[in-house]
Amino acid sequence: MKKWVLVMVVILLLIGGYFLFFNNSPSGSSVVDVSAAEVTVYKSQSCGCCDLYVSGLGRSGYNVKTVNTNDESIKKDVPLNLRTCHTTMVGDYFVEGHVPYEAIEKLLEEKPDIAGIALPGMPSGAPGMTGFKSGPFVIYSVNHDGTYQEFMRV
Repeated sequence: MKKWVLVMVVILLLIGGYFLFFNNSPSGSSVVDVSAAEVTVYKSQSCGCCDLYVSGLGRSGYNVKTVNTNDESIKKDVPLNLRTCHTTMVGDYFVEGHVPYEAIEKLLEEKPDIAGIALPGMPSGAPGMTGFKSGPFVIYSVNHDGTYQEFMRV
């Protein structure tokens, strides 16, 4: 009997680990139709974490186009200290880095008068990144004049 319980615990941990690492979308309670959003990810062809981010966007319902490029001009509105490995354009907004998908949904739902949002660095446990999340992700909103402030924490 004890072996059966142990096997069940291991199975539950494996299932929970799958959802923790591969299902970075919120619990499906979005009021935004993400499949209607125009989403283009500009990334380096050799970037594996960017590919994982794109896959996660697709699993979350976004219709994603990928452009492999080393042209940094797509980042013209992103402050230098917020730039990361890839830039996603969602409608008229930029989404810089491994931004959690719920932040993109909030952006699309609220439609603030900003240039975009960014998660600086490549934090462990963020969508597309391996490892464990060690604290809240601070996502910044970037104004049209280049100033920025906290948009949300996830």
